[in-house]
Amino acid sequence: MDLKTPVGKASGIYKKYAGRLEKLGIKTFEDFIYYFPFRYENYSLVSKIEKVQPGEIVTIRGKVSDIKNEYTKRWKNLQKAKIEDETGTIGVIWFNQPFIPKIMNKGDNVSLSGKIDLFKNKLVMQSPEYEVIYKNAGTIHTGRLVPIYNETKGISSKWIRRQIYKILEEHKQNLLEYIPYPILEENNLIGIKDAIENIHFPKNLDTAEDARKRFSYDEFFLLHLRGIIRKNEWGKKTVSNIFSINKFKKEIGEFLSKLPFDLTTSQKKAVREIFQDLASKKPMNRLLEGEVGSGKTVVATIVMYLSYLNGFQSVLMAPTEILAQQHYKTISELLTPFGVRTDLITGSKKWKMKNARPAKLGRSGEKWKMDIMVGTHAVLSEKINFKNLGLVVIDEQQKFGVEQRAIIRKKGKNPHLLTMTATPIPRTVALVLYGNLDLSLLSDMPKGRRIVKTWLVPPEKRIDAYKWIENQIKRQKSQAFIICPFIEESESMATVKAAVKEFEKLKNIFRDFKLDLLHGKIRADLKEKILKEFREEKTNILVSTPVVEVGIDIPNATIIMIETAERFGLAQLHQLRGRVGRGNKQSYCLLFTDSKNDRTIRRLKSLETIYNGAELAELDLKLRGPGEIYGTAQHGLPALKIASFSDFELIEKTKKEAEKIFPELSKFPDLLKKINSLTLSQVSPD
Repeated sequence: MDLKTPVGKASGIYKKYAGRLEKLGIKTFEDFIYYFPFRYENYSLVSKIEKVQPGEIVTIRGKVSDIKNEYTKRWKNLQKAKIEDETGTIGVIWFNQPFIPKIMNKGDNVSLSGKIDLFKNKLVMQSPEYEVIYKNAGTIHTGRLVPIYNETKGISSKWIRRQIYKILEEHKQNLLEYIPYPILEENNLIGIKDAIENIHFPKNLDTAEDARKRFSYDEFFLLHLRGIIRKNEWGKKTVSNIFSINKFKKEIGEFLSKLPFDLTTSQKKAVREIFQDLASKKPMNRLLEGEVGSGKTVVATIVMYLSYLNGFQSVLMAPTEILAQQHYKTISELLTPFGVRTDLITGSKKWKMKNARPAKLGRSGEKWKMDIMVGTHAVLSEKINFKNLGLVVIDEQQKFGVEQRAIIRKKGKNPHLLTMTATPIPRTVALVLYGNLDLSLLSDMPKGRRIVKTWLVPPEKRIDAYKWIENQIKRQKSQAFIICPFIEESESMATVKAAVKEFEKLKNIFRDFKLDLLHGKIRADLKEKILKEFREEKTNILVSTPVVEVGIDIPNATIIMIETAERFGLAQLHQLRGRVGRGNKQSYCLLFTDSKNDRTIRRLKSLETIYNGAELAELDLKLRGPGEIYGTAQHGLPALKIASFSDFELIEKTKKEAEKIFPELSKFPDLLKKINSLTLSQVSPD
């Protein structure tokens, strides 16, 4: 057996537990040693029995003088033992572990770690960690800092600990150092063998911290290098669709002059950067990041118009039908007067060829004569092929998987790729998450857009807030969103039921108004009808789950009220309040919470004074961590084992080191091998 052996191909218990271990991400024996503990129990205080006190967490070492299974009057199974050392005797009790007397026999030397309790005026240890001490063997479950791992059914920390100990005994000396020695020395990092030993079985907190420091450095350093390599590989590709810019300056100028607004400074800069990419021999791979309402769609429309002028087709893929419809409406309104044929395809809407005619019918699918296709994942269908795809635009790209992004690009010959996101991301996190992309940032908002005044509403002001909303809608002839949070991570039936219940309550409160309810389980055609009526001002208040986070543009909506605001991250709250403030009236965001937690209140009140999404995301990263903010897997964040995205200094430092070593990477084969072993889920998206 070597470290690369899959556990399922090993004999005995490993084969039996392979399915369970896979749930923990352990597929090979190497995965075992890189399966790090999330905390330690400190059992390093070793005490004589006569010295122990109630409430102490200690380790005692002694001999088993008695051990047996017992049943209570209610037939509960207990295991009782007496342990003695040269200073005294103490009772030990476990519950429902009948195998213990088979492992621990009378006369065995044992080590037990746990809390000392008082039971019937006698000192006892309840359910301690235990291990039999054999001659010349150390302890791994007691009498030290003991690692605690994430577990699954049938796989305990104790079992994992034992396997890692055995694997390290056999293979520790075979571990190869992959970080070049000068980098280790310069950053005061310990070697890989010591790091693995100290992360699992540290002698003290200092050695555990040394190991965490080493692996935190490794994670960011390797991710940066992998991003740089992928960016370099992308740059070696060539395109068959180099766009001409100068040839169509006049047409682009005419299009810009017909826009009902002027581009912002950052929009102009983004267009210049994208045009430079399109004129290059290598395919573009650029991320356009901008606040809700910063004008990403307009930038994408300009770029798709250039694609049309150059004789190429474009496709824009959005994560939801609502967003796809919104993009289709904007793009077709802007480009139809210029002869550009745009069409829409979604899961519920079969493609009506109103602006397109079949070019060819065949077994491999159909090729349509259209210039721009806007759609959801439906554009990935094998039936949809493109005659001359030159540009792929993916909106909220973190909501699509790597495979989906690859499928859409394969519909052309190395087409240019523009991805967009409204998710506020701290700059340092973007360095890791999008290290393989070029970045354009829309940092300013269109002229005339006012900030959305934001207030945290305490429970005692709730009734007053309802009255204020009512008066505001009547006086301003405006509309309001009321947002109910997800009960679970995604839109479950529990969330829908909670939203329906809240909707019924609100109908009684706002009796003078027409209310409607929107959630993710509603049929697409009904959802479209609800939004159409709200857009046409036939509905005064739209009660919704966070499905409105992206894609709904209602200029007359001036109020958004968010229930149980503490359930949301600051970045998500910022995106939600971006649903209002799109017209010329002053808009408001009311955050409702019943929380009395000071930290929660301070976190939510930051929205009253901070209106920059990246700044809010950075603050939330420090306060709550990336998992809670982004939903991690959903938003494409690499799964970090030890490092933290809030460690901005380390992110910057490792990026510089990665850039410095990249030109000479071929001199370090072990480092290259390690980088290539990273899985797709651990690296930044395409």
